[in-house]
Amino acid sequence: MKRRIFIRTSTAALASTTLPSFSIGKPGKSANDKLNVAFIGSGGWIARQPYEQGCSEENLVAFCDVDTDRCAENMKNWRTTQPFFQDFREMFDKMHKEIDAVVISTPDHTHFAATMAAMERGIHVYTQKPLTHNVWQARTLIKAQQRYKVVTQMGNQGHAGDGIRQSVEAYRAGVIGEVSKVYCRNTGPELGGQHFANPARMPLPAMPVPAGLNWDLWQGPVAKRDYHSDYHPSKWRTFYDFGLGMLGDWGCHTLDTPVWALDLDPPTLVECLDRKDSLDGVIPAGSHIRYHFPANAKRSSVVLDWFDGPQDWSKVGRIDKFGAEHAAHLGRACWMIGEKGMIGCGTHAGVPLILPEVLHKNWQSNPPAKVIPRIAGGPFREWLRAIKGEGPEPGSNFVYGARLTEIILLGVLAQRFKTNIEWDAIAGRITNRPELNAFIKEPSREGWSYGETI
Repeated sequence: MKRRIFIRTSTAALASTTLPSFSIGKPGKSANDKLNVAFIGSGGWIARQPYEQGCSEENLVAFCDVDTDRCAENMKNWRTTQPFFQDFREMFDKMHKEIDAVVISTPDHTHFAATMAAMERGIHVYTQKPLTHNVWQARTLIKAQQRYKVVTQMGNQGHAGDGIRQSVEAYRAGVIGEVSKVYCRNTGPELGGQHFANPARMPLPAMPVPAGLNWDLWQGPVAKRDYHSDYHPSKWRTFYDFGLGMLGDWGCHTLDTPVWALDLDPPTLVECLDRKDSLDGVIPAGSHIRYHFPANAKRSSVVLDWFDGPQDWSKVGRIDKFGAEHAAHLGRACWMIGEKGMIGCGTHAGVPLILPEVLHKNWQSNPPAKVIPRIAGGPFREWLRAIKGEGPEPGSNFVYGARLTEIILLGVLAQRFKTNIEWDAIAGRITNRPELNAFIKEPSREGWSYGETI
C-alpha cells in the first residue's frame, strides 16, 4: 500500500472514532513510519515549538516563511537543507505530493488561506490559535474537515493538558454545582511593549521594507498598505486587520476550560460594557466584554465576562462569595462560579483551584473518576499519532476549535465597534447591526480566495 493511500485510509477510520477514545502509545502498523511534515511560518519561537515538541522526530521536508532573514537562526540551528519557499502556494504546487502534514504558524489573517490550501490537497493540518480571522472562515473549516477527511488540530496547547481535564471532570461530577457565571481575564495588552504597538496615528507612515521580507506575501488576503515595523515582525496583533488583540491572542487558551466543561455553543448576545478609546483599526488598552449563552439540555444559561487591560476590581468582576472578592482573586485567569463553589484556572487552563477550601480538600482526597483519557507528549504528538492511526481525532480538532474561535471572534467584533451584538447562530448573522455582517465574511484580495465552493 502506498504511503499517502495508507495515511488517508487510517485517517478515514479515525474520523469514525468517537472522542475522546484515545489510544496513546500503542504500537500499530504505522508505528515505525515517519510523516513528511512542512512548516508554514518558520522563524522565531512559534516555529521552534512544533520542532521541539514532536515534529523534528518526523521527516521535515519543506519550510516556508515570507521573511528569510527572520528564519535564518532556526534554519542554521536545525541544519536543514530542505527546500525553502516564501509563498506557501508555490510550496504546495510543487511539493504537495511529498507533504503529509503541515504546521501553520503565521499571523491570524493568513491562517485560513494556508489551512484551506493544505486541506484541499489532502494534507493534515495543525493551525495555531485563533483558528481564523472571521466567523465565515471558522464555519468553512468545519465543512472542509468533513469534506477532506484530514486530521486537524488548533494550537491551544492547554487543551491537551491534564489540568483542563481535572477541571472538566470536577465540574461534571458536580463538585461546585451548576455554573451560571464565568469570569475570564488578562492583564494585557502592554501597548508599546514587546508584542503590542502604540501608534501615534493611523494609517502608519511608510518605512523601507527590510531585506529578506516579501511584504506583499505577508499582507496576504488583506488590502495593500505600506510597510511599517509595527506590523511585522511581532506587533501585528495590535491591528484588527491582521490580529484580534488580547481576546484573540489569549481567549482560545483562557476560555477553553468553560467552553469545554459547560459545552458552550455560540452566544445569542455579546455586550461591550467598556472599552478604552483607540485609533481607528487599533485595539484598545482595555475592555470589558459580556457573553450571554442560552440554556441547553445539559445546563441553564451562562453569563461569561471577559476583561483585558488594567481594571478597577472594586467595581467590576465582583464575586464576593466562597472567600473570593473578584475576578482577579489569587491571580487566576478564569473562574467558573457554581452553586456550591468555584473552579479557578490559569491562562492556559492548568491545574484547577477549587474554593471554598473544604471543597478543594474533599476534591483532592476523593477526586472524580478520570473519565477523559489523558494525552501523552502534548498537542503536536497527539496530532501526529492521529495521522498515523495510533490514536483518534485530536481534542482540539477544527470542529471544536472553530466553535471556540467563533465565540472569541464575536467578542472581538463587539469590542472593536464598542457595541452589542445580537447573534443568530443558525443563520450566521448579526441581527441588530446588519452593517457589521461585512466582518463576518471579510473580502479577500485577488489570488487569496479559498473555500467559496464548499
